[in-house]
Amino acid sequence: MSYIRLLNVTKQFGAVTAVNSLNLEIEKGECFSMLGPSGCGKTTTLRMVAGFEDLSDGEIHVGDRLISSPKRNYYLPPEKRNFGMVFQAFAVWPHLSVYENVAFPLRIRNIPTDEIEKRTKDALRSTNLLKAADGSPADLSGGGKQRVALARALAINPDVMLLDEPLSSLDPHLREEMRFEIKDLQRKYGFSIMYVTHDQAEAMALSDRILVMKLGVVQQIDTPFNVYNNPANKFVFSFIGLSNFLDIVWSDGRAFARGASSALPESLTPPETMRGKAPLSLASRPSELDFVADGDECGLRGVVSRKSFLGEIIDYQVKIGEQEVRVQKGRRDPGPEAGEACCLKLARPFWYAGEE
Repeated sequence: MSYIRLLNVTKQFGAVTAVNSLNLEIEKGECFSMLGPSGCGKTTTLRMVAGFEDLSDGEIHVGDRLISSPKRNYYLPPEKRNFGMVFQAFAVWPHLSVYENVAFPLRIRNIPTDEIEKRTKDALRSTNLLKAADGSPADLSGGGKQRVALARALAINPDVMLLDEPLSSLDPHLREEMRFEIKDLQRKYGFSIMYVTHDQAEAMALSDRILVMKLGVVQQIDTPFNVYNNPANKFVFSFIGLSNFLDIVWSDGRAFARGASSALPESLTPPETMRGKAPLSLASRPSELDFVADGDECGLRGVVSRKSFLGEIIDYQVKIGEQEVRVQKGRRDPGPEAGEACCLKLARPFWYAGEE
């Protein structure tokens, strides 16, 4: 049964519609990520759930509680929603100890002293901060400060944890470490998570499901696996993971990559419903392109314009006609050198209308 429900939620700022008729259901204990470019409406959605922004239309329910509905003239203040919130900025108070940073929200709720101590120590223990309880958050690393923010949100025993790009200001190593710690905390406490991020790797690693948003409109809601492997449209394909797009044109009934002298092989001709139409895009992932022997019927002919060693992978830039695609292969896989002609095979081609 769904736990968080957004029904036709809309938010307008003047003439701009930031979120347009969003319908969404999130299960109890689910980690749900919202992903999209800047300005797509994901943070606005999170702020409406938190109560920091009112709705222009629609309703939000959590469990059996209505928390926002303009039509019913009902709005539950943020402090009564029992949601934990962690922001991109650490938002810790430098004049308070680590312990007092975590205990402060409990004190303003007039919770008994012994209960404050129990909850605060439990939250500090869960975030590996118990030894730093008496110290200043100013003495902690960026990851330590973010743990303080997490502990503070945990201490109130939240029904829902709202995370707004909480790891974006950390270095890559700390981001990877913290994303798994967040997932472990969710499993331990069983709360639902709504997670806003630009980082696809974070969303993939943490999420049970992902929402991809563009200009306030939902593009796809699915598991990380399906969003990556079965994108709903060209935008989702381009936004999730690395992507290549080749413009395809028609001449004498045959399909050509724009600027190429050789037609696409039969194995790469577009679906029947798209044949003869223009413009078209042939999409592929850099990791799903293979170098094959020249003359292979599945091959696309090109020339390697750049070859870069990136540690475990080698990144190639291959010119095909007037366009270029990226190819990524393991460092132990033999491949052509820069300036050499090559032939490419697409393991999983995707076709999209060019105007999508």
